[in-house]
Amino acid sequence: MRTTRRLYFLWKVVVLHCLGSVREVQFGSMRLHQDQLQVLLVFAKEDSQSNGFCWACEKAGFRCNIARTPESALESFLDKHHEIIIIDQRHSRYLDAEALCRSIRATKPSENTVIIAVSRRHGDRDEASIMPLISAGFTRRYIENSNIMACYNELIQLEFGEVLARFKLRACSSLFTALEKSQEAIEITSEDHIIQYVNPSFETVMGYQKGELIGKDVTEVPINEKNSDFLDTINSCIKTGKEWEGIYNARNKNGDSIQQNVKITPIFGQGGKIRHYVSVSRPSSDNNKVDKTCERVQAESQTDIQTCRHKDRRKGSLDVRSTTSRGSDGSSQRRHSSMARIHSMTIEAPITKVINIINAAQENSPMPVAEALDRVLEILRTTELYSPQLGTKDEDPHTSDLVGGLMSDGLRRLSGNEYMFSSKQAHPIPSHLMSSVSLTDIPPRIAQAMENEENWEFDIFELEAATHKRTLVSLGLKIFARFGVCEFLNCSESTLKSWLHIIESNYHSTNSYHNSTHSADVLHATAYFLCKERVKQSLDQIDEVAALIAATVHDVDHPGRTNSFLCNGGSELAILYNDTAVLESHHAALAFQLTTRDEKCNIFKNMERTEYRTLRQAIIDMVLATEMTKHFEHVNKFVNSINKPLAAIEENVCTGTDDDSVKTILTSPENRILIKRMLIKCADISNPCRALDQCIEWAGRISEEYFAQTDEEKRQGLPVVMPVFDRNTCSIPKSQISFIDYFIMDMFDAWDAFADLPNLMQHLDNNFKYWKGLDERQLRTLRPPLE
Repeated sequence: MRTTRRLYFLWKVVVLHCLGSVREVQFGSMRLHQDQLQVLLVFAKEDSQSNGFCWACEKAGFRCNIARTPESALESFLDKHHEIIIIDQRHSRYLDAEALCRSIRATKPSENTVIIAVSRRHGDRDEASIMPLISAGFTRRYIENSNIMACYNELIQLEFGEVLARFKLRACSSLFTALEKSQEAIEITSEDHIIQYVNPSFETVMGYQKGELIGKDVTEVPINEKNSDFLDTINSCIKTGKEWEGIYNARNKNGDSIQQNVKITPIFGQGGKIRHYVSVSRPSSDNNKVDKTCERVQAESQTDIQTCRHKDRRKGSLDVRSTTSRGSDGSSQRRHSSMARIHSMTIEAPITKVINIINAAQENSPMPVAEALDRVLEILRTTELYSPQLGTKDEDPHTSDLVGGLMSDGLRRLSGNEYMFSSKQAHPIPSHLMSSVSLTDIPPRIAQAMENEENWEFDIFELEAATHKRTLVSLGLKIFARFGVCEFLNCSESTLKSWLHIIESNYHSTNSYHNSTHSADVLHATAYFLCKERVKQSLDQIDEVAALIAATVHDVDHPGRTNSFLCNGGSELAILYNDTAVLESHHAALAFQLTTRDEKCNIFKNMERTEYRTLRQAIIDMVLATEMTKHFEHVNKFVNSINKPLAAIEENVCTGTDDDSVKTILTSPENRILIKRMLIKCADISNPCRALDQCIEWAGRISEEYFAQTDEEKRQGLPVVMPVFDRNTCSIPKSQISFIDYFIMDMFDAWDAFADLPNLMQHLDNNFKYWKGLDERQLRTLRPPLE
């Protein structure tokens, strides 16, 4: 036997010399070096089984130690930290294997150690239960077999199975150390978005302890409440296996807004399925600058603003927009504070960062450089960054015509001077049009319902009842008369009335929301905004007429279904407009088709060609602006091109505003386009800013329309675009809270800062608190139950 062992030993030396005692292991992007494995054999006495494992260790090239007692086994393990421990469980009177295993498992080094129990064979089959061994801490059981190849195969299987897996797990400790020490905030969630890990930086930034976050759904955590809809948008990306990167606004435990650069990466696991999501975020570099700006605004402002960060109504910070504590000059003070607050708004986009960098560079630049950067900023703030501006001097007319023909949409783009001239020229008005539009043929009940149409508190539903759901003609005649639309268009009252009739008849009265009452409501809001002082300073009459017409036609022939529904269903409209702004393109096109196909209702028939083209272009642009996929783009452009420059002027001039600079900002052709887009967007979704009863009614109507769409999607087997709008499970208060948080807050903050709308903002605050109150009571309905 000794001769045999000596031969095995010599063979082992040769093998180890050839293979080496260290091998490389690839673990993800890590390259690990695995040392020679160490095995501890715990046998009370030597026998063929212990010898079999001993020789197998030599054959496999493993280091082998032998212990005869539990004490020596534990001492040896604590010294060597063996990867594999094999304990003889066959002779309990000599060695209590289960007790020894528990003792070893009680030590920290055993966390990644594989412990094997050698059990006695009972006849032809093993009848002993494995559960006591598992409870004691054994990894697996080996039924006694002293054959060297059987022992060798067992060790090799362990090496490339359990041992290798645990070796990789040990490497994870270095990764977790990196996570723990990282200055970036890191969050790991399961495929179901349950938080599994946050690092100390995450705790520091967000103000929460791990115990408050781990195990919770990301949508349940207050830091993400405001962004529930935004999270759905992100999920639609990462669930397809794509990485998402962008700007994300979260709230720390104190309720402060923190803007972060976030990257979310899906992690694939067994079966190629996503098993985890890893989110790495760091505070945006603009936060420090915002904080400094806020400190300056706080020092100068005399209002009751308690903090300069953008407020979230769900935190109860409603005093920001309150007007009750202001004195007689509250309006001017509020305008100043609103404009100043624009600096700290959470709206962000890449172009915003570029503009901020240039602004910072200007501060320490020589005068020629600063002036050049001013010109750069002026160019960047245009609405068409990628539209070439062809020169007029010494230019080949063939090139000019060719490029212009290929790159324009057929509408001749007027220069700023031409635009001003065309909108200011006098109109030859026939004598029969000199008087205002007559409203004498309107029934008394309808006239009474329209008495206060100039006020924001005007009740459109009272007019709807009085006109039997034909609100657009009556309200349109009165508002168009107030703004002199017939005189501007050089058309008769009968033509205007016929036009309003044909437009209203093409709204679907069967729609609960997108019907002619909604059109009349948007027209009323548009007229109200047009009367605000700063809006009047910015727009000419052609802009006002374009806005009123766009509001009237902006949803004509709306089918009561969303663009996504039409695209998913392969509708004719979706095919016609290539799945792009389908409804909005249809509304604008149909409006002009209905208008021009019949002389009796063609309100444009007496206009001069150039002026008509300018008006048509403005109407189309405003209708297309109501498409929600470009919502944030429009709001961003408005804030950065208009609000922030105005705020800068008001802050930098101590003795009064620079009237010329303000006028330049307000009346530039590019900015007038942005103002008109913002105006109709705010008018279109102003429901949350209406009086509470109206807000509730509109919420019920839009919900019912969405419910009907979900029902039809299920019937037709189409993708359900908005699963939350299931009439059996939907919480209307939650949907309104999300809509206000995601779309309304920032947009109306910006519009209020420009147009000064304290009454709208007060309604918005009240309505938000109403929906929040219902949600806190876990109610899903429009109104609380009757007491």
